Amino acid sequence: MIIDYTGRQFVVTQKYKDQTEAGLKAIEKIVSGATSAKVILTVDKYRKIADVTVTQGKESMVATCESAEMMTALRDVLAKIEQQAVRQRQKATKGIRRPRPVEKDGGFDVQIAAEAGA
Repeated sequence: MIIDYTGRQFVVTQKYKDQTEAGLKAIEKIVSGATSAKVILTVDKYRKIADVTVTQGKESMVATCESAEMMTALRDVLAKIEQQAVRQRQKATKGIRRPRPVEKDGGFDVQIAAEAGA
């Protein structure tokens, strides 16, 4: 997975990179084929904002969190992305099942009448 880091009014240190890579490894296990991730860390007065975008094929997962500490914002945003990945995985694996249509003949089910006569 290719990870692109951007710091806005903030220096992205190795500590934040390690935290991000650990979180994205867990996400990569859930969603196979994730190709790239963009991590934007921003400081705005007293707010620390973490924004992560993970792209997989045509679909992308985006989350933003804000906190007083950058590590907390980063942990929260990675948790949100992981929840999105789990939901996306469940949505992809869940199949829609519909019952087989039953023909009716004179108010009685043909299938039930055939089973009773057999």
